[in-house]
Amino acid sequence: MKKRGLAAGLVLMTMVMTAGCGSAAKSDTSALQTTTETTAAATQAAPVSSDITKDGAAVVSTTYGPVKGVQEGELLTWYGIPYGKAPVGELRWQAPAAPDAWTEELNCTEASQPALQLSGTEVKGSEDCLKLDVYAKEGSKKLPVLVFIHGGNNQTGKAGEIPGADLVKNDNCVYVSVDYRLGLLGFNCLPALTAGENGTGNFAMLDIAYALDWVKENIEAFGGDPGNITISGFSAGGRDVMAMLISPQFKGKFQKAIAFSGGMTTASEDLSAKKIAKAIAPLAVEDKKAADENAAYQWLMTDSADVKEYLYSIPAERLVPLMGNAAIRMSVFPHLYEDGVVIPKNGFDSKDYNSVPLMMLTGNSEFSMFCLGDGYFKSDDMAGYSEDEIKAAKAFASKYGSDMYRIFNAQESAVKMSDHYQSDIYICQVNYGSDQSSVKDLGDYGAFHGIFVPMLSAKHNYLEFFPDAFNKAGYQAMARQYNSYLANFLKSGDPNGDGLAAWNSWKPDKKVSMVFDGTETNAVVEEKDVTTTYQDIIKAMDQDTSVSDEIKDKMIKNVLNGRWFSRVLDENYGNKSLWSDVE
Repeated sequence: MKKRGLAAGLVLMTMVMTAGCGSAAKSDTSALQTTTETTAAATQAAPVSSDITKDGAAVVSTTYGPVKGVQEGELLTWYGIPYGKAPVGELRWQAPAAPDAWTEELNCTEASQPALQLSGTEVKGSEDCLKLDVYAKEGSKKLPVLVFIHGGNNQTGKAGEIPGADLVKNDNCVYVSVDYRLGLLGFNCLPALTAGENGTGNFAMLDIAYALDWVKENIEAFGGDPGNITISGFSAGGRDVMAMLISPQFKGKFQKAIAFSGGMTTASEDLSAKKIAKAIAPLAVEDKKAADENAAYQWLMTDSADVKEYLYSIPAERLVPLMGNAAIRMSVFPHLYEDGVVIPKNGFDSKDYNSVPLMMLTGNSEFSMFCLGDGYFKSDDMAGYSEDEIKAAKAFASKYGSDMYRIFNAQESAVKMSDHYQSDIYICQVNYGSDQSSVKDLGDYGAFHGIFVPMLSAKHNYLEFFPDAFNKAGYQAMARQYNSYLANFLKSGDPNGDGLAAWNSWKPDKKVSMVFDGTETNAVVEEKDVTTTYQDIIKAMDQDTSVSDEIKDKMIKNVLNGRWFSRVLDENYGNKSLWSDVE
């Protein structure tokens, strides 16, 4: 199994990362408030209600119309409920708008198409993507609500990334998973799209905020408590959750937060616009809007009406492939812009947090799949090295990249927030399968990016690659303990409960994490201090003799560089900025 998993490294990394012309004006966030007020008014006119029909379908009346789901035993599921109008034509780069109301039952019994995205070399999905899935148990009433934002670098992915069947059964909640605009349709801060007061290019974040408004207005009819909403997300979704904690647009929209492999990432609005202009410039030349790419770039960096008109005229299928898979590098596909509207100009240096009880989870081996599938190992730079040297190079980069990525995901965020965050922060780390665990079923991937997912759902993206790794008694026992903590957190904001080891909140003077691991047969869950520093990691890298100095230099400058977690490393080794072409 190990050999099979390693051979599938690039496929696995890609899988997890995935994971009309108009005269539209800027995306004005005031439109979000206006539509929210409209939704609230609609709620008064059309109260939500539910009924189980004779044919086994669940029918719920929402603010916009009745939706028909599917019942399987006690589980009720509604797929693809519209929370916003299709963002096409004049709505392409606008704050989301309310969907048109309907009177007949809307069939929500099958998964809807995800947002338009690049899958391999093929563009798939739909621009009509402002939809969400709801899972609930029959008879649910006023249960905690868990809202999930999928991963995929904000370029790929779908609401069905983590199905909610097991979560609603094991954690006694109502589960909502959201689709939102991706890639350049979801994040685009060119001046022509953001000019004017309250202009923003963070359209995907506006989508998520709008979805949370829908949840608050409608979730009671599905058995949820609109006053007890926990926002959560994995990878890109986790980073989006962290951004929500500093965003004025999300104030009051949720009561708790969970960031699975998230961390703090934002991008300069100015540098991001330049990167996007460079990416679109070849299309402008092809469409005869400019004589060459430099002229096209200069033109696209203006806020003129003809640029705006041109951008809206580009078929979405031509925009989607641009900027590729960013592979946890912000410079490849910039998003989460510090625009002063959705995200403060000073990013996470903000002193004004939307403080709610927060859980942050990381795997021990977070960088493994990104490293093992990195195309650099097949480049000319690595030609001529032996198989053993390549293996050692991957092990070196994976080890130190994972240690940096793991503290980036949780520890460093806690340190950053500690002086100004007014609620409890709980940190957890999954060691199962890592070099610190007695279980080695996951080979060189270890406790990879997404190791927690099988704890939440028996159906997940990793079954094909690790078919037997997660059904062992030890993993399942660990999963049951985590779900007990999770259920408590969803209910009250405190994961602790009867029969569970005490899980203390993280404090600057008590830097503890709850570490989840297992043997072949039993869970091993205990509170530990697993902190380290970037400086200590770099010192260990310098002293490591498992690879030659030449290979070490190549790993530092070409594999570990420019990632979410590598700012300190890049500064220490003088790595070239991946933004240098626009700085």
